[in-house]
Amino acid sequence: MSDDPTIDGPIAGRLLVATPLLGDPNFERTVVLMLAHGAEGAFGLVLNRPTGTRADELVPGWGERAAAPAVMFIGGPVGQNGVIGLHRGGAIDLNVPPELTDDAPDTVRLFAGSAGWAGGQLEDELAEGAWGVLDAEMREPFVANPDDLWSVVLRRQPGTLAWFANHPADPTVN
Repeated sequence: MSDDPTIDGPIAGRLLVATPLLGDPNFERTVVLMLAHGAEGAFGLVLNRPTGTRADELVPGWGERAAAPAVMFIGGPVGQNGVIGLHRGGAIDLNVPPELTDDAPDTVRLFAGSAGWAGGQLEDELAEGAWGVLDAEMREPFVANPDDLWSVVLRRQPGTLAWFANHPADPTVN
């Protein structure tokens, strides 16, 4: 990835990391795992918005397999009444109990809602410098300290993109 936070290859399977230039409070300081991207739009899950609700309270069976912290995550502002399950190999069908699933994963992350963009919307935000498109590391969707993920991902980047990790949450108190 170059210092320029624009598209450098396919987006699906990579991370979108919000820069302070993004004006949408729904995505401030977020890290989004992109699951799909095409001419019709884009779809992903915010990895660093844990809730205080235990996953096993809302998703019996699968919730007991939730990675620490074993809580529900807000995957984004779209469709928050639905739950998406993610494991190291991709999405899982939460309608089938894990005990009835061949090779059910031991560790999952559960998200209420998702992040979505209409066709061309994400490209416009990328052109404005609102997002960095970065390679994902396999452990990132399942980190134990998701609140630190934004700064951790930015700090490992080369060049000026890493500087955003030092941006205060509230610049007026800087």
